[in-house]
Amino acid sequence: MCSFFFLTNLVITLFWQRCKLVDSFQLSNGRVCTPVHKDHNVPDFLGAQHEKEVLHKPLERLLIFSGTANPSLSQEVACYMGLNLGKVKIKRFADGEIYVQLQESVRGCDVFLVQPTSPPANENLMELLIMIDACRRASARTITAVIPYFGYARADRKTQGRESIAAKLVANMITEAGATRVLACDLHSAQGLGYFDIPIDHVYGEPVILDYLASKIISSNDLVVVSPDVGGVARARGFAKKLSDAPLAIVDKRRQGHNVSEQHLVLQNPVAFVLNILKLLLATCIISIASLRVVMNLIGDVRGKVAVMVDDMIDTAGTIANAAALLHQEGARAVYACCTHAVFSPPAIERLSGGLFQEVIITNTIPVLEKNYFPQLTVLSVANLLAEAIWRVHDDGSVSSMFK
Repeated sequence: MCSFFFLTNLVITLFWQRCKLVDSFQLSNGRVCTPVHKDHNVPDFLGAQHEKEVLHKPLERLLIFSGTANPSLSQEVACYMGLNLGKVKIKRFADGEIYVQLQESVRGCDVFLVQPTSPPANENLMELLIMIDACRRASARTITAVIPYFGYARADRKTQGRESIAAKLVANMITEAGATRVLACDLHSAQGLGYFDIPIDHVYGEPVILDYLASKIISSNDLVVVSPDVGGVARARGFAKKLSDAPLAIVDKRRQGHNVSEQHLVLQNPVAFVLNILKLLLATCIISIASLRVVMNLIGDVRGKVAVMVDDMIDTAGTIANAAALLHQEGARAVYACCTHAVFSPPAIERLSGGLFQEVIITNTIPVLEKNYFPQLTVLSVANLLAEAIWRVHDDGSVSSMFK
């Protein structure tokens, strides 16, 4: 009887060992490989690590990262969308080189990088390019460069021989870095849209400014929209049509050089004015005072009206300040300055806060330093516009319908 049970146990043991070897296979080197069967009593560290990684997989396929150029705007955009900003490590080495490391997975995600190329333009542009490269190497599904202010946009054509078209160069750099789409706000000129070889969505800051002006108690009969130069007539005309179909006035200005606009000579230094007259008298003995005085011409009527000047940016404020002085001379009751991008290069603050303007209305596409605030300055946020555009891009919706 004992022998029977012994033989039975032996047969069962041999049968069990053979069943375990059924899944075995022979490698090319002659060795037999047998799969390891999991024992639930033994901790599985590899499986636990895998489960941990799965738990940290992004639940959303949309991620927003911010550069260092305008983190407050990026945070506003994320809050409007109900998201948290993606974690990214950005630092600068002692020699000025920029280091970027994403602190979370972006594999298979739609990534939006919010970074204006505002001053210092070269540093912020390089940071954007490195962020794009980091996302591309991390296998992001799409990479959209959200550029509230596009630096180098004014270098969009050749006005003289042997000049570069830097706007096209920067567009090529962004494309080659790995961006699949660009979302820009109020480009300097519409032709800049054609410089990108990837899709570009263009949003406008004027709805935010129009809503703010609508909240002010100004009669539509008293309004006049003014373009500070001939190049901004199309922008001002569209703005006037949406602002109660207000009349349009144009300041005809001629520029002497970069960041320098011609002024009414009576507004210049009186000593310089007298010296110029003496030089002309000595040279020709004939002078036409009228020709000296009129270098900026106003097309339209602003007398007794509230003038609203519209431009895409304010840099040194020379153009808009000279235009405001001319409007006051022509009888304007008050002058408002409206722009999307506040570059505010010196001496812009001195010119804008000098009493020529009732109010200077800008947006936060470029962060304004605390020292640059003055009583007449009003800063509006474009975070809701950018957030809505990002949602539509992510959902394959229409962006242009936002402005119809």
